[in-house]
Amino acid sequence: MDDILKLLGQHLPSGLDLIYRIFWCLILFFVGRKVIKAVQKMADRSFERVEMETGVRKFLNSFLYFGLYAVLLFVIAGQIGIDSASIVAILGSAGLALGLAMQESLKNFAGGVQILLTKPFKVGDYIVTEAGEGTVSMIGLVYTTMMTTDNRAVVVPNGMLSNSPMTNVTGQDKRRVDVKVSVDYDANIKKVRAILIDTCEKYPSVLREEPIKAYLDQMLDSYVVVGGYCWVRTEDYWQSKWDITEEVKENLESAGISLAYAHLDVKLVGMDEGKTGRSE
Repeated sequence: MDDILKLLGQHLPSGLDLIYRIFWCLILFFVGRKVIKAVQKMADRSFERVEMETGVRKFLNSFLYFGLYAVLLFVIAGQIGIDSASIVAILGSAGLALGLAMQESLKNFAGGVQILLTKPFKVGDYIVTEAGEGTVSMIGLVYTTMMTTDNRAVVVPNGMLSNSPMTNVTGQDKRRVDVKVSVDYDANIKKVRAILIDTCEKYPSVLREEPIKAYLDQMLDSYVVVGGYCWVRTEDYWQSKWDITEEVKENLESAGISLAYAHLDVKLVGMDEGKTGRSE
């Protein structure tokens, strides 16, 4: 009996201390969870007030969630008695190995974060890239998906998108419609210009507050090129371009002006009968 009491006397303080530490860690954990949820709600409301894009908001919420829980676990580990320096060293080594193994994926991830923050394009925009062109249907943290005009899904790594030239065709609310026609040198250029301007002015989708111009663009070997332009809303661009181009052709033909094309005139010079036409 004395031995048992003696044994309890030796280990009871350390056992009570362990129970106290565990109890204190549980309190820290539950209180920390409440604090993390409150911080997340406050951050989410702030993101909504500034009208942050959904993809960026989800990424920042996830980053905040894991970051706060990492801090909480470090605090709990310190209360238990685990050396935080050892944890940092282990995590650092594991992070380095993982980073080397996933170098390209991390590059794409960084590109996705950059795209979501700088917003060079958004879902619904039509973009032209080195990998192809199409309408953006999804912007992920690693890949961006765009749909081509014939409904093919093109998946492009974000690392390439963020480090190479990219054209956002529908990034602005209006676009310029350019029409160019080729006519013979003897055509009345002023009349051609007038037809181009008149066709644009009568088309319903053309923005009247924007300039409508026509000009002599090029003088080539066998014909000249006359150009004209007007402005339409971005969503009306393609239909307007097709219709205006067709109407310009019909109006020129109605006015008796023929469209020219590249051709070569060959003139044969007659030779005297007494000559063979072969030079020695």
